[in-house]
Amino acid sequence: MSSILTNSSAMVALATLNNVNMKLNETQNRVSTGLQISSGKDNAAYFAISETMKGDSGMFNSINDGLTSTKNSIATARLGAETVADLAQQFTDRVAFAQGSGVNLTDVQAELDSLVSQIGLAISQSTFNGEDLVSGAAATVTVVSGVSRTGGTFAATTLSFSSVNLGAIQTALDAVDVVTAGATSQAALQATLVTAEGQLSAAIDAATSLGVSEKTVEGQQTFLGALTDTIDSGVSSMVDADMEAEAARLQALQVQQQLATQSLSMANQSPQNIMSLFR
Repeated sequence: MSSILTNSSAMVALATLNNVNMKLNETQNRVSTGLQISSGKDNAAYFAISETMKGDSGMFNSINDGLTSTKNSIATARLGAETVADLAQQFTDRVAFAQGSGVNLTDVQAELDSLVSQIGLAISQSTFNGEDLVSGAAATVTVVSGVSRTGGTFAATTLSFSSVNLGAIQTALDAVDVVTAGATSQAALQATLVTAEGQLSAAIDAATSLGVSEKTVEGQQTFLGALTDTIDSGVSSMVDADMEAEAARLQALQVQQQLATQSLSMANQSPQNIMSLFR
């Protein structure tokens, strides 16, 4: 039965066309954005997880940038400590030379004073962006190394390292006076060598400690970089669109749209066909 008041075929064709247009719009949006899930409407659970992990990834990147500054400060301090250790080694060698007979202790003392002055310069210049890890009393320095989410609880993680006191080494070496010691006794002169050797050992320990700290920070940075890549990859697998599949779907929907449009056009012509019977 055909009716000029109710065109059921046109209704079906129109509903089909609307459905195809809706799917086509969704597919075009995925192709243009590259995202399968771009809002909570698409998949609330995946959207919430992906947004949280994107936030963590951003924080890890920022923390990694901050650790770069920390690493540079430690590296500068380590260079200063290694320089002081080298100078302390030269200092110890000259004090050992002063132990011999017939040595002009005044000349040796002038060399020692010059080395102490060089140590002071190295210490004063071993700062990065105003951060001094070498001249004050040794202290524990704590920096944020990342974030953690355990059982729904968010917290910052930290790592710690120790600054060093190269100033104390300079002060101890500056107090060494081979001229006075030599005039006092052989035992006093020998004591200056013990002092120099002790400060050399302290300088080496300081350089080693800072080297270990620098390596620790570098290791954490490497881990944060890998962790950020893993998080980004995981988020991508959850929300990114499969572009090959979306491209194929887009072509199929475009064909369906053309067919649905033709079907609607044919259905709309049905009343005209009926009217031709009355002519």
